[in-house]
Amino acid sequence: MPVMMKLAVRFDFTDKPTERKIHSEPKPLIGGFVMFIAFTAGFVIFVARFDARLYAVLFGSALILAIGLADDYYKTKGRDFPVLPRFVTHIAAAVIVFAAGIRFTGFFNPFTDQYVTLGPGLQFVMTVLWIVGLVSVINFMDGLDGLAGSLCALSSATFFIVAMVKQQPDSAFLALVLAGSVIGFLRHNLPPARVIMGDSGAYLLGYLLAVISLLGAFKGATVISVLIPVLAMGVPIFDNVLVMFRRIRARKPVHEADTRDIPQIHYRLLKKGMKPTQAVAFLFLISAFLNVTSIILLLVF
Repeated sequence: MPVMMKLAVRFDFTDKPTERKIHSEPKPLIGGFVMFIAFTAGFVIFVARFDARLYAVLFGSALILAIGLADDYYKTKGRDFPVLPRFVTHIAAAVIVFAAGIRFTGFFNPFTDQYVTLGPGLQFVMTVLWIVGLVSVINFMDGLDGLAGSLCALSSATFFIVAMVKQQPDSAFLALVLAGSVIGFLRHNLPPARVIMGDSGAYLLGYLLAVISLLGAFKGATVISVLIPVLAMGVPIFDNVLVMFRRIRARKPVHEADTRDIPQIHYRLLKKGMKPTQAVAFLFLISAFLNVTSIILLLVF
């Protein structure tokens, strides 16, 4: 990370301060790229074998990272990356893992104890919506130093526990490697941050968490235990769903960041008088509660 941070500064690959930014000086936008390197290294050492599903995860991650880096590059030049190619790439990355067999297939009916298999079309729609949606909500949550990273590290740790309990080694190793990559990044990203993950990092974390949950927590789920991955990432999911409905009602664009009229919860906490570190700690505690609740649901049901 220190080496890549120096290179980012040298080539001016930095996030410049704007009215929507909390930081007051340029910061290296290289966190996402370094996390991908760390995740790939961990994947090769602990996970890799001849399994098309696993390599689909890595290929999809690389695609997500690439479009994120392009998005970040535009930001270094003070411009906004077009929405359409970004959206199409996110869908393409979701289709890659779906085609490899990583998908939401159905759930166990608690009343009949039978597995309800969804039709192929519904499987496709739910899988793509889950992946693309989670990529977006994690990106919107990346507004304060250490916030998105700490929430994603917590969710990764929960998915590791879920996978261990359900005896799903692939999901467990992926979750553990992701958690390690994020924790290494947080060493440089906790307030005051010396580097930020950028859109590339937020897209990457959202994508990997979505895919890991489909590979593990959602696999063979009961109706109630479907809530486990939703609760594990409850803070960004619930907040962004609320913000989306409020913006639709106010006839405002839902895909743009907004720190004034209808902002995400971390900006609302700042307006209430919290310091950035207090807001991050507060949201982390709420997320920790939701993650513990999801584990309890797993053990009970």
